[in-house]
Amino acid sequence: MPADRPRLLYLAFYFPPSRASGVYRARATAEHFAEDGWDVTVMRAPDRFYREVTGSTDEALADAVRPEITQLAPDMDFFPWETDLARYGRFRGNAPRAARRLHEWKQRRIFPEQYHSWARRSVIEARGLHRRRPFDLVLATGNPFASFAAAWALSRITGVPYVVDYRDSWTLDLFANAEAFPPGHPAWKWERRVMARASAAVFVNDALRDWHAGRYPGTADRMMVVPNGWDSDVLDPAATDGAPGGPLSYAYVGTLTANQPVREMIDGFRAMTGRGDHAGATLDLYGHLGFFAHSPEKLRADLGLELGGEGDVRYRGPVSKTALGGVYADSDVLVFLAGGSKYVTSGKIFEYMAVGKPIVSVHEPGSAAEAMLRRYPLWFRPESLDADHLARAMAEAGDAAVRADPRIRGAAREYGAAFTRDKALAPLLERARAIAGGRR
Repeated sequence: MPADRPRLLYLAFYFPPSRASGVYRARATAEHFAEDGWDVTVMRAPDRFYREVTGSTDEALADAVRPEITQLAPDMDFFPWETDLARYGRFRGNAPRAARRLHEWKQRRIFPEQYHSWARRSVIEARGLHRRRPFDLVLATGNPFASFAAAWALSRITGVPYVVDYRDSWTLDLFANAEAFPPGHPAWKWERRVMARASAAVFVNDALRDWHAGRYPGTADRMMVVPNGWDSDVLDPAATDGAPGGPLSYAYVGTLTANQPVREMIDGFRAMTGRGDHAGATLDLYGHLGFFAHSPEKLRADLGLELGGEGDVRYRGPVSKTALGGVYADSDVLVFLAGGSKYVTSGKIFEYMAVGKPIVSVHEPGSAAEAMLRRYPLWFRPESLDADHLARAMAEAGDAAVRADPRIRGAAREYGAAFTRDKALAPLLERARAIAGGRR
């Protein structure tokens, strides 16, 4: 390996084989740095976390990661998630209350997040690697935001500059549009500390960048927007062609959570078919139920979903990223379901637009995704989440699918083609080269 290649340490807790929603941005970022000529080392969570805590992996996606990318998985304390008494150890087994108090003290005094042990061990391992062959840049993606603290600590110890990538928000509650912590919470102190030293801070949309610029004006000139995008190496839009040959298939692709208007989506769909529009249509839901292993049971019960159900609303379960082309090919209308917020874009919308099929929104008005969708020629937006309004928008999207106008479909796909991950990440690569170049 050439010694003059710039070295990147990428702190990405969620990375393949994880199936977390943010993993696709992380994978693409590591891939693009490697393709750009960087020597990339990724520090991610241990496999046990993916298997036992989130309960979701995608081995096919992991196999698709470039072999030249080095992956390390620092160990961590599983205290918050451990349910097996046999694994408690002597101290916790004999003094559980004292062990709990010690764990809570660490979150108050060391770092206010239960992933702090992973961050600490990442710093220890990275420092050893840096001594043998220095890194030129550290890039940390959150959540969890313990990765930001690790980048800050490494920079203080080694002098290596770092960039933080806010693919999520730390101190802003995206769904309540309010501060996520009360005044005086240690998260505020840590975020100020991280921002003050960062060489750049990256956000997925303008609204998030503007909110953080208002809170940290001294760092505003180092903030930039790097939106998500669709991954051309795992999705071929041309392979998703096809006109409806029977009852329409409406589809949602992505993680289902309690923050989304899932019930409203189902009610709106059934209001559409109930009044005779696109009779026989089905609504297929593809993806995980929640982010952790215990989430599916509660969500499935709350929503009345059955895996592989044969009714009009069918939960199909998760699909590998590498197999999504088949899902889109089998779908006639794509449902964009999102928690309502001007700060939420959702990475899935870029795939939807690349496919070029009708998209119907199911979210509160004002989502950050609307900035991209306004110029998409097959976007159908209801006035509200009222069932009648949703039914009307879904019916109009279905009508467009039935017409299957090749001219409009071509314009939609052409518009979506502009949002590849390659184009989205280009400014970040340019900024990284400039930051690292000052050290070489």
